[in-house]
Amino acid sequence: MTDRDYEDVGLVAGLEIHQQLDTETKLFCDSPTELREPAAADRRFTRYLHPTKSELGEIDEAALEESQVAREFEYLAYDTTCLVEEDDEPPGEVDEEALSVAIQIAELLDAAVVDEIQVMRKIVIDGSNTSGFQRSMLVARGGEIQTDAGPVGIEDMMLEEESAQKVAETDDGVRYSLDRLGIPLVEIGTAPDIRTPEQAQAAAERIGTLLRSTGAVRRGLGTIRQDVNVSVAEGARVEIKGVQALDQISEIVAREADRQLALVEISEELQAREAAVGEPVDATSVFTDTESGVIRGALDDGGAVHAVRLAGFDGLVGRELQPDRRLGTELSDHAKRAGAGGVFHTDELPAYGVTSAEVAALREAVDAEDGDAVVLVADDPETAATAIDNVVDRAQTAIEGVPEETRGANDDGTTRYLRPLPGAARLYPETDVPPVEPDVAEVAVPEVLDEKVDRYVDDHGLGPDLAEQVAFGRQWPLFEETVAGGVDPTLAATTLASTLTELDRDGVPVDALEDDAIRGTLELVASDDLAREGIEETLTTLAEQPEFSPSEAVEEAGLTGVDEAAVREAVAEVVERNADQVADEGMGAFSGLMGEAMGALRGKADGDLVSDVLREEIQKRA
Repeated sequence: MTDRDYEDVGLVAGLEIHQQLDTETKLFCDSPTELREPAAADRRFTRYLHPTKSELGEIDEAALEESQVAREFEYLAYDTTCLVEEDDEPPGEVDEEALSVAIQIAELLDAAVVDEIQVMRKIVIDGSNTSGFQRSMLVARGGEIQTDAGPVGIEDMMLEEESAQKVAETDDGVRYSLDRLGIPLVEIGTAPDIRTPEQAQAAAERIGTLLRSTGAVRRGLGTIRQDVNVSVAEGARVEIKGVQALDQISEIVAREADRQLALVEISEELQAREAAVGEPVDATSVFTDTESGVIRGALDDGGAVHAVRLAGFDGLVGRELQPDRRLGTELSDHAKRAGAGGVFHTDELPAYGVTSAEVAALREAVDAEDGDAVVLVADDPETAATAIDNVVDRAQTAIEGVPEETRGANDDGTTRYLRPLPGAARLYPETDVPPVEPDVAEVAVPEVLDEKVDRYVDDHGLGPDLAEQVAFGRQWPLFEETVAGGVDPTLAATTLASTLTELDRDGVPVDALEDDAIRGTLELVASDDLAREGIEETLTTLAEQPEFSPSEAVEEAGLTGVDEAAVREAVAEVVERNADQVADEGMGAFSGLMGEAMGALRGKADGDLVSDVLREEIQKRA
């Protein structure tokens, strides 16, 4: 990241955190929230979506641009898919479990829950919802979280339905799976109080901690998404969508600040040059005999080449904004929104099979002079014409400054253009769902995970590191249940935080382990029906053969406990086999023989008992 004085450049940022809730059913119907494999789909259907006007007769600009790309949306439905998800019947009432969790989150954020919750429709025509809109409701306003760099306000918290999962891009459009559609989701919006990339990441981490404190949010890739709003003093508000990795937030904020500052410099230079954008020209004839693969392929398919003169842009189209992304990349992103593959521009030509002679002829075709740049698009005639118009619009905004827009996060921390910023015209009331009056008094405020760590240390005697592993892990509810059932806290914590992780690394399918299987195994240890040393083998058996009960797994693994006499006999045999080593080393032989003795007993005996007996046997012979 660039070493910048972010106060000096006027960085302002805010977050929108989207978190799936771990409820039994979806937000507006009784379908389970189970995720399915696309291969399990038992039917499919298609839709075409179009923008609609708001109550004030306005059409949202982002929805309008999205509709300009003609696409077919195909949906995969399952035996668990309901008619609400297919948009074939009105939604039911708001799921009570989801609403209760949302109120818990609001309380943790110190936000004020509204007196009446009104469901709204938010226009979304990218195909991610079969109805062309997402149902969303305001649950709470106000609130605050703390970071080391200062407080960050919470502006609002919404409860809404998750979108459908994109499965694939098809020749005609996009294929979506309906298993994710309708899963309850909370959206938390912060105030624009963030002033550094590091504070943005710290704020997201704190909100994540509060969300996990409920014990009722989903975990894993794709269950939480962070959107970041960023601007600099002379830039504009830009919303960056779909940041999957928490540790990527600071880098994305810093690189967006770099991009906007670079665009400001380009704008100032273009204005000083009195730059202007020309009218698009059909330049197909320039490339009649071209050997450029991309252009040749388009022309052979009956396509055309459209170009535009960018007066005063020479050398600036190739100016870097972010790593491997230039102003030309921005122009290309806008061309791609029309369905074109991308653009060529004279800051990078001749190249890609385009010759110097073709560049000269192209410049002549658009009346380009010294100091001008030329951009071209090769595609079918309609796509090429629309794409070059998009390039013209983006080039014009480059002269004016930094455009407000929505961008997508790339894996390398850079961003790409998606669409204009949405406006208020995308929201209107949902008339099929009655308003809800939330009963805040009936909802208990959860214990924050930080406080849980302290309690585990104080009440259960766990070390701070182990306490943090358990409290911030997925298994803290199971930890508390097993301890309440009489299991030693350290044993329970170590099993959940370490043993399961080690088994997973060894290739054991630990995801197949049900909570009852883990709890039952630990209870067998607590009742002296299983040695601690047999936990790993028992859990391995249960993971690989989930039809077994813990007791059956112990028997299957041959871990039925042995009495003290059997332990003494096994240890004595080990010492006898190593009599010479014992005679030479005395107690120095203990460590090696302990491992051999435990191996001989195969986890059937408690390690403390084996240790005591082994010491006795060595002392007899030393």
